[in-house]
Amino acid sequence: MIRTFILPLLASAAVIASPAAAAPTSPAANAHYSIPATPIHYRTVKVDGLDIFYREAGDPKKPTILLLHGFPSSSHMFRDLIPLLADKYHVVAPDYPGFGHSSQPTPADYAYTFDNLYQTVDKFTRTVGVDKFAVYIQDYGAPIGLRFVSRQPERVTAMIVQNGNAYESGLSPLWAPIKALWAKDNAETREGAAAFLTRQITTFQYSEGVPADLVNPDAIENDQAILDRPGNREIQLDLFANYQTNVDLYPTFHEAFRKHQVPTLVVWGKNDPIFTLAGAEAFKQDLPKAEIHLIDAGHFALETKAGEIAGHIRDFMGRKVK
Repeated sequence: MIRTFILPLLASAAVIASPAAAAPTSPAANAHYSIPATPIHYRTVKVDGLDIFYREAGDPKKPTILLLHGFPSSSHMFRDLIPLLADKYHVVAPDYPGFGHSSQPTPADYAYTFDNLYQTVDKFTRTVGVDKFAVYIQDYGAPIGLRFVSRQPERVTAMIVQNGNAYESGLSPLWAPIKALWAKDNAETREGAAAFLTRQITTFQYSEGVPADLVNPDAIENDQAILDRPGNREIQLDLFANYQTNVDLYPTFHEAFRKHQVPTLVVWGKNDPIFTLAGAEAFKQDLPKAEIHLIDAGHFALETKAGEIAGHIRDFMGRKVK
């Protein structure tokens, strides 16, 4: 019953995602850069016995940007952005346990909670020698990155928010099957939430609000191959069930926003059917100086607008982080 509930929601998602206002314009959005090629390194380090894969580029002496990926992706989602930043910044993008090329321990060996993912990423940053950083948060990257903001604000030089939610108003009706899982974690609700692990929904996440000929099928194939690995289904369902802990922490995150006023750039794919425009605009409630740019893109805005987003980041970081 819950599984079938999601299908009508998909049909109405375009209405949900329709922008309430025109996106602000900025010279940075139309900027073009002549950027020298910077090598991207593909590395793996041990963190608590796990292999954590990461992409790294740029000079470690320059300001660091920590790129935290969303569901169901990995550091692969940053493949176009990294070369656009690495001439000026040190860029590091890890894969979480159970994602990308990192280890996939069983739930019996690793508790798949967002607090645990944060702990692993925290230890990862220390292992690779990253002390302070601007944090780029998208989807799952938001609750992980925002734990740094609330628990270790002295390490966070800035926030770059790309469809990374921190307000209940940002949760679209598509969250209904996962909210049902929060209310009661059983076989029925898990089966309903499992619809989000199908190729249909992965394709939807990449294609909604995006011209069809701009959807890169390689990204869909990459993510779906990870979701389809043996044992990954239960890992993802455990994280779905645990996501409520992030919503419970929203007031804590908001308090940290108000207290620390971390320089914040919001670059939000305005056609996102999962996290609504209200979620983007809500950052202004607690961060009145946040700079918000609505991008004509979907949930995975980097797939089609990496250049525009890189322009905003370079402009913002150049003014806010030295």
